[in-house]
Amino acid sequence: MGKLEGKVAVVTGASKGIGAAIAEELAKQGAAVVVNYSASADGAAEVVRKVEAAGGKAKAIRADVSKAGEARQLIDATLKEFGRVDVLVNNAGVFDFKGLADVNEEHYDRMFDLNVKGLLFATQAAANAFDGRGGSIINISSMVSVGAVPGASVYSATKAAIDSFTRTLAAELGPKNILVNSILPGPVETEGARAMPNWDDFQAQMIPRTPLGRIGKPRDIATIVSFLASDEAGWITGQMIPAAGGLRA
Repeated sequence: MGKLEGKVAVVTGASKGIGAAIAEELAKQGAAVVVNYSASADGAAEVVRKVEAAGGKAKAIRADVSKAGEARQLIDATLKEFGRVDVLVNNAGVFDFKGLADVNEEHYDRMFDLNVKGLLFATQAAANAFDGRGGSIINISSMVSVGAVPGASVYSATKAAIDSFTRTLAAELGPKNILVNSILPGPVETEGARAMPNWDDFQAQMIPRTPLGRIGKPRDIATIVSFLASDEAGWITGQMIPAAGGLRA
């Protein structure tokens, strides 16, 4: 029996990359998983196929969590499908680096709407859906929230906001037995990362600075999420947990 047997988990932005790995790992540990997606229905369907092929239970549900109403609808749809919610993984996000001279309102709004607003209202809906049983909210932040990366001013600010939510909501929701934690990945090799025009150069710079001598893999993050979602982590809340192979911000 997996350590998440009987739990229902929602993973936002789960059609690829870190989100897909998280969904698959939670299902492997026994949770029924909602694979949320905004645009990539085929990607979400493939994650569901993999989960079911391994004997797990999953359902793909579309919602654009950058819209507060759809973030709430995602939780409502989960309750309708599985009857409960125990875990919310706020993974959906977008990154785009621009120097200060190139920052505009579209750039700002795009990242804050998805990375921050959607997370807040999905969390609000999930906290209501836990219905007195307690639960776990796990936010995927980034090492840039505590670092100084040129060109990442807006992106870094969204991740710092996530960490602030984590600390504050852990204090607010703790009396309801709701745990709130952030994971701060360093560089992780995903489809999006590999599509970066300077990916090879970026790896060449990062690996020598990383004590474990490699770039992260999506499953490196997924296994930490799985632990935080389990009863084994019942005494951990309000924490920002770096997951970067020893890389310092």
